[in-house]
Amino acid sequence: VTRLHPDMLIIMETELWPNLIHHCQRRDIPVVVANARLSAKSARGYQRFSWLSSPMLRDITLVAAQYPEDGQRFVHLGLPADRLRVTGNIKFDLTFSPEQQQLAERLADAWRGANGRPIWLVASTHRGEEEIILDAYRQLLRSVPDLLLVLVPRHPDRFGEVAELCAKMDFRLVKRSESRVPAPDTQILLGDSMGELAVFFGACDLAFVGGSLVAVGGHNLLEPAAWGVPVLSGPQLFNFAEISNLLLAADALTICNSADVIASSVLELLGNAVLREEKGAAARAVVDANRGAMAKLLEVIAQVAE
Repeated sequence: VTRLHPDMLIIMETELWPNLIHHCQRRDIPVVVANARLSAKSARGYQRFSWLSSPMLRDITLVAAQYPEDGQRFVHLGLPADRLRVTGNIKFDLTFSPEQQQLAERLADAWRGANGRPIWLVASTHRGEEEIILDAYRQLLRSVPDLLLVLVPRHPDRFGEVAELCAKMDFRLVKRSESRVPAPDTQILLGDSMGELAVFFGACDLAFVGGSLVAVGGHNLLEPAAWGVPVLSGPQLFNFAEISNLLLAADALTICNSADVIASSVLELLGNAVLREEKGAAARAVVDANRGAMAKLLEVIAQVAE
């Protein structure tokens, strides 16, 4: 802080460092927490160390919270109420470039092949989830033998582990990193590349978002929703409670708590093009209805900078 002489510190979402914030306050450097979220679980953690978190929050210039519930948790922990603004979630403002849209179309065509096989994307999985997904996939192959599973683990250091698991379970697999187009008898495409997941969502018929069958709290449900793709998830969504509630209220999200339920839900969607279209359109409508958070956030940051 002393060396850089910043005009402002903007912290995204939840990365709160008491010492950094304290030294900014001592040097009259405004601190803004942007797109702030605070789950009930995280709030309980901060509460246990209130002797540290309360003074830290009083040193923050402004919290721009995603939702009123997030904001009230900050206030309850010690943030002065007049330093709170609710600006919405900037994740709803995502857009896809024409290049991304064209790439998604090319991938879909290549992966489907001449027979137009269906594509199920399972994204951001953690240890303990792949076994459940592969169990569901084996069940699905009985009814949809040409179904292509695109499986993308959350962490790159697990790519090899997941590839070995698929091989151990006798699935025929190719890796995205090998730049090979899945053959007609390929069952699983392992997404072991970086920076392509957003486009993958645009190339599939339906998507399951991981981190939700284990106690991770879920991952971003809005990328498939913004593509107009039906979204499935496990029940562990405490990090995305507001987003998942909006999607559930619009009947745009299917919650699955076991391999059997995943298989039956995927089979229902694959077998009903009208239902897929309805759920995908409902998901996209939720995203569109909640856009505009970025403009509000930039406005409050400009006010602090004045």
